[in-house]
Amino acid sequence: MDASSAHAAEQAAAHPAAPSAHTVDVVLPCLDEARALPWVLARMPAGYRPLVVDNGSRDGSADLARSLGAEVVVERRRGFGAACHTGLLAATAPIVCFCDCDASLDPAQLPEVVDPVRTGDADLVLGRRRPRTLNAWPIHARLANAVLARRLRGRTGARLHDLGPMRAARRADLLALDVRDRRSGYPLETVVRAADARWRIAEVDVLYHPRAGRSKVTGTVRGTVTAVRDMSAVLVRPGRPA
Repeated sequence: MDASSAHAAEQAAAHPAAPSAHTVDVVLPCLDEARALPWVLARMPAGYRPLVVDNGSRDGSADLARSLGAEVVVERRRGFGAACHTGLLAATAPIVCFCDCDASLDPAQLPEVVDPVRTGDADLVLGRRRPRTLNAWPIHARLANAVLARRLRGRTGARLHDLGPMRAARRADLLALDVRDRRSGYPLETVVRAADARWRIAEVDVLYHPRAGRSKVTGTVRGTVTAVRDMSAVLVRPGRPA
């Protein structure tokens, strides 16, 4: 076992899944999403537990989420990947979903993403975004996603068209991937490592709505450039042996 695999095994052993009444935990990275939280949490399917990972909100998001019945986890290190990974460690259900917390994605569609994992037809499922309106997906963000998806196909051979912020996989398998990025590259590194591990990766269509407020990652051209830089760094790292 190499050092990376040993670290992943130690991490999984240190954070075992406890018995859970929920079949699916939903990690919701959150930074100032008070406007969106009521709708997002109200759309959560039965049996799906929302884990709101507060990443330094100043608008009362954490208290609001608690008042609406969500489990709240605090991650003080700024970074999308830091929030995602903290949510994964806090999860106890056998299947874990990730979903943006800005109302751009409808949690009511989560079962469509989870079903191929639950039935054993896929190891990782990504929701391929289908915009409801022209302004749901800014052109600079859409172009950046298309470029990265093309590079991801070249790097992994997986037939993917979107980086898929709504996604699902088994908790134990995700921990074993030992994803290290704690910034914008976390979702992409998850897919790269999954492909290197010969996971079956699938896409399902999900609707994409105008977000409540501006994206913390791709809401500006500068933010998009930073995200692309983080993700590009992931794509040029050497792959791990399967």
